[in-house]
Amino acid sequence: MRSNSKIQTPRERQEQWEREHLAEWAAKASDSQGRVVPEPDDPVRTAFQRDRDRIIHSKAFRRLKHKTQVFIDPEEDHYRTRLTHTLEVAQIARTIARALRLNEDLTEAVALAHDVGHPPFGHAGEEALDFAYREFVPTARFRHYEQSLRMVELLERGSAEEQDANPKKNVGLNLTWEVRDGIAHHSKGRKDLSDTSTERASTLEGKVVRIADRIAYINHDIDDSVRARILKWRDLPKEPLKLLGKTHSDRISTMVMDVVTTSDGQPIVTMSPTIEQATDSLKEFLFERVYCNPELMLLHERDKARHVIRSLFQYYMEFPADMTGETALQNADTEARAVAVCDYIAGMTDRYAVSCFYRHFVPKNMRSPFPE
Repeated sequence: MRSNSKIQTPRERQEQWEREHLAEWAAKASDSQGRVVPEPDDPVRTAFQRDRDRIIHSKAFRRLKHKTQVFIDPEEDHYRTRLTHTLEVAQIARTIARALRLNEDLTEAVALAHDVGHPPFGHAGEEALDFAYREFVPTARFRHYEQSLRMVELLERGSAEEQDANPKKNVGLNLTWEVRDGIAHHSKGRKDLSDTSTERASTLEGKVVRIADRIAYINHDIDDSVRARILKWRDLPKEPLKLLGKTHSDRISTMVMDVVTTSDGQPIVTMSPTIEQATDSLKEFLFERVYCNPELMLLHERDKARHVIRSLFQYYMEFPADMTGETALQNADTEARAVAVCDYIAGMTDRYAVSCFYRHFVPKNMRSPFPE
């Protein structure tokens, strides 16, 4: 006798699995607060799985492979880029989320998108773009996490076919509220993990990405700094290493395991005070010895990067048509033009920014080594 019970789709089976097996405080795809523009459910993927896929297929995500993490346009192939940093954050975040029975798909989507708004040349580029922006709009500011949200909500338009099919749709990737909330609240700057002055993500999955971001960059920036001979292993502070481990993998394992054991069975994502203090100690060491050390050649390269960003900003404010070939911005007011210029430069890769600098400021008879 044939059953009249409804056959579940793969998405419905996954949503049921989440309700039955994830922690009670984990985000459930079926309970998502939804998208700006409602869409029909996908028969195979949950809402968070669709978000992850949209991010991976976006142009902004692909551009991360040619954006600086710490070392500007490195010739050595083994230094991290913004893309490899993002993948390392996603790997660490997924491990923590799985161990704590949180929503791994949501965690991965936030991790993959958390830096898509980063400008060229890493944090030096972010500082330069903020400075150049405020020269024209004093009340404005540029923050990469705000730009990442702007990228997925407005600037990233999907494929040409999708734009043709929905010419009036202007909601970016139309991601779920939970992913956008995680993107907006991942950044800490130089603040300690224990600092409560910055607003946190509303979901535990977003909080996982926030802590995974720091675990990733502390450890891979130490690795890259030693490779670049900016640091030697003997330079690293001994007390934190006694707690965290002497090798790259040992330190990551210690930090991840501490988050898991401290947070397991509770609606929190945190480190124990001892490991948190050791982690923050390594962070401060990197700021003093690597990121902000005036004696390093690294800062001279950053000065050049800042010059490129500021020069391009001023040029496009005067000649906005050279950005897109359109003349509409020529008659726009200063603020509208500055917003467009900021968006344009923030989307550039390192090499494209340098290529544009050559095109606009170097005589044509001096051949540029960078492709047009």
